Amino acid sequence: MFFRNPKYSPVDFLVVGLGNPGKKYEGTRHNSGFVVLETLAQNLGVKVNRVKFKSLCGDGKIGDSRVLLMQPQTFMNASGEAVCEAMRFYKLKPEQVLVIFDDISLPVGAVRIRRKGSDGGQKGMQSIITLSGSDEFPRVKIGIGEKPHPDYELSAWVLSRFTKQEAALLLEAAETAAAAVCMIVQGNIDEAMNRYSK
Repeated sequence: MFFRNPKYSPVDFLVVGLGNPGKKYEGTRHNSGFVVLETLAQNLGVKVNRVKFKSLCGDGKIGDSRVLLMQPQTFMNASGEAVCEAMRFYKLKPEQVLVIFDDISLPVGAVRIRRKGSDGGQKGMQSIITLSGSDEFPRVKIGIGEKPHPDYELSAWVLSRFTKQEAALLLEAAETAAAAVCMIVQGNIDEAMNRYSK
């Protein structure tokens, strides 16, 4: 058990979906982490609407674990500010922080689970690793597809919107990823990797 200030409810796990806040970015490829977190919250019956740690937050339970669901509102490239603030508050280790984010190296709708690793060029994950000084974060990566052409601007691609067909694949992936998150939080990351990673 982790020892924390008794005035505050303990949290065993942070589950963080990365994205950019605001209507302008809704439905963009870069907001896939937000979509998964919203799917998970709906499945758990949790409202993610409390403003804390520069994020929208919601408290829930997965199995016996108390979780804080977070959508950082710092914009993607500063995601680490929100995550590290929450980690410090609850005195959590990186292994207790599950991060969900988009990955251009995976086809749309693919889900990949990793126990730890580099940021893979994803700016939100890069911010979290840089500010925390650790890459030991378990993560769930959601495929958003490669750039259609090598000369295509990366920032323009990740901020583009899914086609109708791709959006349907993303919603399927969000359900898969939400199920994987529940398994990981309950200590079964190997099983989640075997069952859900594509």
